Amino acid sequence: MAAAFGRAGLFVAVAVLPLLCRGFPATLNLERAFPVDHRAELSRLVNRDLVRHGRLLQSSGGVIDFHVQGTFDPFVVGLYYAKVQLGSPPRDFYVQIDTGSDVLWVSCRPCNGCPESSGLHIPLNFFDPGSSSTASPVSCSDQRCSLGIQSSDSGCSTQNNMCSYTFQYGDGSGTSGYYVSDLLNFDTIVGNSLTANSTARIVFGCSTTQTGDLTKSDRAVDGIFGFGQQGLSVISQLASEGIAPKAFSHCLRGDGDGGGILVLGEIVEPSIVYTPLVPSQCVLSSQRFYLGPHYNLNLQSISVNGQTLPIDPSVFATSNGQGTIVDSGTTLAYVTDEVYNPLVNALLSSGICPVVSKRGQDLAWQGLSLTEGRFLAVVGLAGVPYQKRVCLVLSREVTRMTSFIISSSVLSAQVTAIVSQAARVVLSKGNQCYIISLSVNEVFPQLSLNFEGGASLLLGPQDYLLQQSSIDGSAVWCMGFQKIQGQGITILGDLVLKNKIFVYDLAGQRIGWANYDCSMSVNVSTAINTGRNEYVNTGDLSRGISIRVASSRELIICCIIASVLCVLITGIFQHL
Repeated sequence: MAAAFGRAGLFVAVAVLPLLCRGFPATLNLERAFPVDHRAELSRLVNRDLVRHGRLLQSSGGVIDFHVQGTFDPFVVGLYYAKVQLGSPPRDFYVQIDTGSDVLWVSCRPCNGCPESSGLHIPLNFFDPGSSSTASPVSCSDQRCSLGIQSSDSGCSTQNNMCSYTFQYGDGSGTSGYYVSDLLNFDTIVGNSLTANSTARIVFGCSTTQTGDLTKSDRAVDGIFGFGQQGLSVISQLASEGIAPKAFSHCLRGDGDGGGILVLGEIVEPSIVYTPLVPSQCVLSSQRFYLGPHYNLNLQSISVNGQTLPIDPSVFATSNGQGTIVDSGTTLAYVTDEVYNPLVNALLSSGICPVVSKRGQDLAWQGLSLTEGRFLAVVGLAGVPYQKRVCLVLSREVTRMTSFIISSSVLSAQVTAIVSQAARVVLSKGNQCYIISLSVNEVFPQLSLNFEGGASLLLGPQDYLLQQSSIDGSAVWCMGFQKIQGQGITILGDLVLKNKIFVYDLAGQRIGWANYDCSMSVNVSTAINTGRNEYVNTGDLSRGISIRVASSRELIICCIIASVLCVLITGIFQHL
């Protein structure tokens, strides 16, 4: 009888818990796009980065859903963009998602230099304030204009009393226009459904002039969606009105299908580690005008395979003119001269799994049988990448030997000959590249960026190298970390950000991250200063999967029920 009751109790636990605690996934699709019939050269990506550097009730607890679309080619680094709807009636605009700037701006009529078509195969639109029944210009006396002026990119036109702006980049590319106030139309996930046609009044830029690469059509979008912290950013405006949490998160897919997740709220994942934002940090570079406070972090050191690189800590110091920036509007990653050279050298040399003997052997065999998990350990050799092939070939020469000593000169010659067949260093248009016959994960080690508070950002080879092409069946990988000349800043772009959850907690002034499969659903906290913590489990809306918002009270009740059931079931089985 007890056994039968135990089975029944177990059945009840399994059957009831999903009904009480279920959550249905829904996803905000974010895709990266680039012309699929073109392979981007690394130099073009660098040049592109140089240009780019230069109301719902509070009780709703919903997640704002921006419709995002595009395509992604894994061999080409593209950009991330979302579709936003502005005005009455609403019109669609495709805007690049950019954590390195603040303001949402779109092309307007009339516009000088704005592209009319896009190589991304998306329709381009022009916002016309006269065609929107809810649009109104922002005057110089408007308090919101002062928010823009504080960021040194806005001004006042004495001729028409309109609040204007100018964003200028290092090579002369830029945009200028004026601010307008109108409705942002968006979808919100609330409860078990997707609530459409929600609106909030925001201030955004109306671009009337574009110059430089912004005029080109191959990668043209309608504008930029700035996710910075300044008062005129959309996230700041919505948070100040109690419409959205003062936080947002993204998870950018880096695989062949592309896509990802973008939510206004904080993704909740146990493995996320956090580091504090550097307060009131202002960084200004020739590549891009970074006007603080943006997402600046205190990078303290860099490690390769657990070994800290010999880099002067002052290189990473955060002050006006230098620091480390997280920027989704940058494609690659950029480091200073003082970081680049030791980093590249270490990536080539420190992957040899060194074992230092107290007797000073140059080569030591650890004495166990020769399997793929047991390799020779080499010390004292610089510039030789670790590879299975190197270790296995050398180990064949010492089969059944427990230990030995071999001269460094002989060993160096043997290793050099073997490595040259598996990884050859080449220069491609000034970029350091490698022709690799093995898997890139077998040749190159793990890289760790170590931040304040003990948070480390772990990067595999695909997070710091770009596969460009192949030569005679061997893959060509090029260094995705680039030198930033004459500047004391480190910029972490999409190459580093992909395949990870990134949480921007503006209220807590911190950023968190975790390696993650961005094709999977996530839980999102949607607390909006109400004392409640609510969650949405997001998955793929395009597949018709619903979602559920669960308040903290529901979650607590669910956990209590689960605990009681577990105690009961455990007690029952102990008496069987």
